[in-house]
Amino acid sequence: MILQAHPTGNANVRHAALALAQAGLLGEFHTCLAPAPDAAWLRLLPAALRRQALRRAIPPELVGHTRTRPARELGRLVFSALGWTRWLRPETGPCCIDTVYRDLDEAAARRLRSHRPRFTAVYAYEDGADALFATARELGLPTVYDLPIGYWRFARRLLAEEAELSPEWAGTLGGLRDSEAKLARKDRELAQADAVFVASSFTRATLAEAPAPPKNIIVIPYGAPTPLAGVEPVRRAPGDPLRVLFVGSLGQRKGLRYLLEAVESLGTTCTLTLIGTVPDAPCAPLASALRRHRRIASLPHAEILAEMRRHHVFVFPSLFEGFGLVLLEAMSCGLPLIATPHTAAPDVITEGREGSIVPIRDSKAIAERLATLASDEDRRYAQACAAIARARELTWERYRSIIAREVTLVIKPD
Repeated sequence: MILQAHPTGNANVRHAALALAQAGLLGEFHTCLAPAPDAAWLRLLPAALRRQALRRAIPPELVGHTRTRPARELGRLVFSALGWTRWLRPETGPCCIDTVYRDLDEAAARRLRSHRPRFTAVYAYEDGADALFATARELGLPTVYDLPIGYWRFARRLLAEEAELSPEWAGTLGGLRDSEAKLARKDRELAQADAVFVASSFTRATLAEAPAPPKNIIVIPYGAPTPLAGVEPVRRAPGDPLRVLFVGSLGQRKGLRYLLEAVESLGTTCTLTLIGTVPDAPCAPLASALRRHRRIASLPHAEILAEMRRHHVFVFPSLFEGFGLVLLEAMSCGLPLIATPHTAAPDVITEGREGSIVPIRDSKAIAERLATLASDEDRRYAQACAAIARARELTWERYRSIIAREVTLVIKPD
């Protein structure tokens, strides 16, 4: 039986846990919050925190397997809402995200040691696997490492280049701030993994820069929301501007500068909506752009999908990604994609069919693709229909079946 651990239980984590449970492989799922939707204590929280907590709800099949460690994560959510940043100082704050990850990792390692006969393998994630993997290796148990984003050495090199190319955006490149101790932990985790699961070919390629690249890397793309039955992509009326959408953090790791340059070069041909949080660091070009374009700070997931269905194309010019789950969400809502190869786009679309793949840092290429879609509604609509059809193929059920199969091969190789 497998001990799986992840502090925040993202959608892909919950589906991986569900896959293991359905295959009879899950012993325990360790996370911080896993509330029942009708839990009485949720009513005590402000509405925004209640929504965040409810996003951690787990499928009924996981209830009997789940162990929670809520204190630090609840503190992180509350202190963040109150603006008490001293408690959230990166890597050292008692309720910062790094501490939350380490705390759960160490608790899971203690559980593994004290209940060794119950478990036959462990499954953990980047930044939360160091202590658990060390204990598993000591006990002779297989280790599965899930890496949701590209390898850190590749990221540091790429983002350092970007800081030089776009100095006015450099403050928004948060990936350059990790300490040497945190980076060393990442490498220890990777070195102790018997198998590495990644969600995109891009993430797999970045691991070539590791000092000892892993030999067993498995690419398993995430799943898309089920497209609504009978929903057709929105048709653009003659003369209407092309409605362009971006969803993600509003920083330069997402390539935002290049999207803004592309849109602004097209004048009134298109309009842009940005959904996402603004980085803490001041950024004059971003502040200026937010005065010119429509921006939504945050929305519940269902409302983001509804907003997607009101647009004509989704652009995701990220410089460094692991997958970009918003790509599949946009496709399920009938949006053609314009994205870079540093995302999952090459794994989920075919050039010209469900959208386009453009080089990183290429505002001209983005503008050309947008201009083509703006001038040819039949082509755009055909791509929108193809995007929905492709999303129907890339289901979470498919993801779970592959996870169960590949984990079985790692822990039972014969």
